[in-house]
Amino acid sequence: MRKAGRHFLQIPGPTNVPDRVLRAIDNPTMDHRSPEFGRLGRRVLEGMQRVFRCAGPVVIFPASGTGAWEAALVNTLSPGDQVLMYETGHFAQLWHKMALRLGVEPTFIEGDWRHGVDAARIEERLRADKSHAIKAVCVVHNETSTGVASRIDRVRQAIDAAGHPALLMVDTISSLASIDYRHDAWGVDVTVGGSQKGLMLPPGLSFNALSTKAIEASKSAKLTRSFWHWEEMIAANQTGYFPYTPATNLLYGLAEAIDMLENEGLDAVFDRHARHGAAARKAVEAWGLEVFCTNEEHYSGSLTAVLMPEGHSADGLRRTIHETFDMSLGNGLSKLADRVFRIGHLGDFNDLMLLGTLSGIEMGLQLRGVPHHKGGVQAALDHLAQTAAKQPEVRAA
Repeated sequence: MRKAGRHFLQIPGPTNVPDRVLRAIDNPTMDHRSPEFGRLGRRVLEGMQRVFRCAGPVVIFPASGTGAWEAALVNTLSPGDQVLMYETGHFAQLWHKMALRLGVEPTFIEGDWRHGVDAARIEERLRADKSHAIKAVCVVHNETSTGVASRIDRVRQAIDAAGHPALLMVDTISSLASIDYRHDAWGVDVTVGGSQKGLMLPPGLSFNALSTKAIEASKSAKLTRSFWHWEEMIAANQTGYFPYTPATNLLYGLAEAIDMLENEGLDAVFDRHARHGAAARKAVEAWGLEVFCTNEEHYSGSLTAVLMPEGHSADGLRRTIHETFDMSLGNGLSKLADRVFRIGHLGDFNDLMLLGTLSGIEMGLQLRGVPHHKGGVQAALDHLAQTAAKQPEVRAA
């Protein structure tokens, strides 16, 4: 049976793709060896440098973010290399699992998933590594499974304080173009990104932003790589081209998405996401439920994970909301399965979309008999009204 109106896709990615991006993707595919494509290639490669806030190359792969994880590791490391990783949630675990499969030796600093990276623990491990056996530190900026965002600037400070030469690699898959991020200023060597979240595209593009140090490390790295090899990509990208057939139509969409982000202004984009995150948390608190992230400094602007009361099913709530109101929420992953639901509030997203999302949740809580207080939507509405940007008054002529 047809359902009227739009489907509310409120998972933490893929996000809603704006019409402008869809219309750009809909253009006829061009010759990827033509002069026109070279101009498009340069446009998106230079635009992504501005998004990552880096002066070095950005490599674009036709892949999900998982591919960019692998590219980061295989281009910089050799079999048996030690890597320091930090457990902030499900996706940090997956990156750790990949490192094991690739033949490096990751040390995992255990976390409780409710806090971000503790930079002091990284510094302690690096100070103890007198022989500099650890070749890289890998952390997730915004953990999509938990709604916890870590302070990457403090991780860099910890590495520097320890006087350690390890590379710093950061996953920004659910934070890029949503939460303030500064590849160069924070001394990151490899930043991993994906297209389907803050960049407002469908899945299918992934990114590595690179430092000079990372490129130098790639010259002596011994892990096997072919498709993921940076060298050929960087060489071809100098003129806007790719060494193999690129995802041409997604690059059309990427060019449009970059224009949209820069028209709004990246700082304004970050402020918008932070404001929506704060409003979502106001609603959760008013309902009497628990935001999964317990450290205010690590709250995410991309998503909010909500812990269900004991004895109540997060998946049951999500199912009721989907069937009744045609809205998708994110599920709990691995050890959080059926314990949390995740509200995505990133990408092409505004105040009324957030209020519609929270209304669907509040009605779902009532239908499922989940213990809660009414008024979560009102609390979010009040916060949004109080923090709305003042528009210039229009005077009659």
